Amino acid sequence: MPLTEKENYMRVVNGEIPEWVPRTSFASPGFPPATGMAGPLGFGGEMITDDDGNIIGFRDRWGVEYVSTKETSNAALPVPNKFILDDIRNWRDVIKAPEIPDLDWAEEAKKGLERFDRTQTAIYSGSSGYFLPLVNFMGFTEGLCAMIEEPDEVMALFEYMHEYYSKVNQIVRDFYRPDLFSLSDDIAAAGALFVSPEIYRQLVKPWHDADAKPFRDAGIPIAMHCCGLCEDIVPDWVEMGVRVWQPAQIQNDLLGIKETYKGVLALEGCFDSHGPANYPHAPEELVRQAVRDCIDTYAPGGGFIFWASTYGDLEDPDTANKARWITEEYDAYGRTFYQK
Repeated sequence: MPLTEKENYMRVVNGEIPEWVPRTSFASPGFPPATGMAGPLGFGGEMITDDDGNIIGFRDRWGVEYVSTKETSNAALPVPNKFILDDIRNWRDVIKAPEIPDLDWAEEAKKGLERFDRTQTAIYSGSSGYFLPLVNFMGFTEGLCAMIEEPDEVMALFEYMHEYYSKVNQIVRDFYRPDLFSLSDDIAAAGALFVSPEIYRQLVKPWHDADAKPFRDAGIPIAMHCCGLCEDIVPDWVEMGVRVWQPAQIQNDLLGIKETYKGVLALEGCFDSHGPANYPHAPEELVRQAVRDCIDTYAPGGGFIFWASTYGDLEDPDTANKARWITEEYDAYGRTFYQK
C-alpha cells in the first residue's frame, strides 16, 4: 500500500528517508496537504472593523492590535507604535490572560478536526511564544531594554503567560491529540538573534522547554518555528526535543546543521524566499530553477521538507503565477527526487 502524505511527512520527522520530498504549507492540486493546524485558539481575541463593518484587523488574546496588507499576502503585524505596555514593572495591571471557556472539549476537538482526514494529514498545534509577545506589548526598544534592566519582571510575566499556555496546552494534548506540537517565537532577524544566546537561555528557553515538556513526555514530536539567523541556539532546541525547524532560512549554515543533526532534526523550508525568485515579475524559468536548486541542495539523505513561500497581493497575477510555478516544479521534481 502506498504511503499517505502524512506518513511520508512523518518519516522525515522521525529521522527516516521519505519516498518523496514532503511539502508543507501550500498543498499541490491533486493531493491533500501533509500538515494542518488545529487547536483551541482565539480566546479573548476579536476582529476590528471599520464604520462599514469591513474587517481591517484584529486584537489578539493579550490586547495587541494587528493590521494586514495585501502586499504582505495578508500577513498581520502589530499596528505600528500602538503599544499596550510602557513599563515592564506595570505588566500586572495591563496583561490579563483571557478566560478559558468551560466547554465540552472532546466535542470541540471533534468539530475542529472534522475538516481533516487524519490518515492523510499530520496535525500541528502550537504555543504562541514569549519573546515576540513581549516586544509586541512594548515595542522592540523597550522590550529589549526590559530584558536587560528588569529580567526578574520579564521572568514573572513569562511565568504568568506560561500558566495560561499550560491550561490551553493540556486541552490540546488531551483532546486534540496533535501529531506535532509547535513552539513559535521569532527571536531572530535576518542578520542575527535579537538577544544573545545567553539571554535566550536565561529568560526564554526555560519557558519554551516547559511548554514542550508535556508533549515530549507524551511522545509527541516538537517543532520550532523561528525565522532569521538563529543557528546559535539550534543546539538548545535539539536539547529540548525539537525534531523539526521551520522555516530554516538560508542565512543559517543549513548544510552544516543538517549534517550535525542527521536523523535528529529535520529542516523545513530552505527556500530563498527573499531572493530573485520572489522579486516582482521574476521570470518563470528562474522560479522553477530555484525550486530545483533548493531540492538538489537539501533533499539528499533525507531530513528535508520543502516549504517555499511567495509574497505579494494574492489577487495579483504575478503572485499567483509564482505560486503556480513553484507547485508545478515541486510536483515534477520533488515528488520523483528519491526515485532517481
